Amino acid sequence: MTRESLESVRQRELARVRAEYARRQQDVPADRYSLANPAHRFLHDSQNHALDQVLEVAGLAPLAGKRLLEVGCGSGRWLAHFAQLGIRPNDLTGIDLDLGRLRQARASTPDAAAITADASRLPWTDGCFDLVLQSTVMTSILDPALRTAIAAEMMRVVRADGAILWYDFRVDNPRNRQVRGVRRRELHGLFPRCEIMVRRTTLAPPLARLLVPRLRAVAGLLDRLTLFATHDIAVIRPHDGHPSI
Repeated sequence: MTRESLESVRQRELARVRAEYARRQQDVPADRYSLANPAHRFLHDSQNHALDQVLEVAGLAPLAGKRLLEVGCGSGRWLAHFAQLGIRPNDLTGIDLDLGRLRQARASTPDAAAITADASRLPWTDGCFDLVLQSTVMTSILDPALRTAIAAEMMRVVRADGAILWYDFRVDNPRNRQVRGVRRRELHGLFPRCEIMVRRTTLAPPLARLLVPRLRAVAGLLDRLTLFATHDIAVIRPHDGHPSI
């Protein structure tokens, strides 16, 4: 793809993503992603647990002294979690397209940097970060060339001995054509010549919303069994030689 055609794709995708942000703000119930919502609290805690586990198994903990970039930080929930895990807030950086979400991120972790930036054109030199995180960003990008460009930028800014942390849908959402799941084959294609440690995680959110208020124990069991898991969580290293999860 030529630079001109990639730029055209980039502009089109950025416009579509911004429009989708606006639509979701209008259409999604205000309490859907509130921690006061039992189902969302269940999913939130499950995601935290899955992340903490892979960090431990991958040998990335403790995190003190590491620099982290989150691509698509949203309201800053992961930035706040990594601060709790020991990364100094001034070693945390998040980027996003939505100014409202960036304001929330700055409020939740005031000493972290939360800035407007394009994930396909990261404004940092090579190897700036020990960890680069993307969480449910890549599935919001529909164009394969732009997905590839974003993955390449993540690889560029992470240290050679660092890691990319990945959390995203492995399946399509039949109710939302503005997202598309990333299968394992595509994940490996986005990060060639990398060691990728990956596991299934997260009970399907619609099922969690159905079960948690009524049968929380059943939801917890299904979550642990990953029988109806809809996401992959992965640690991606720019070199080989690390055991698989």
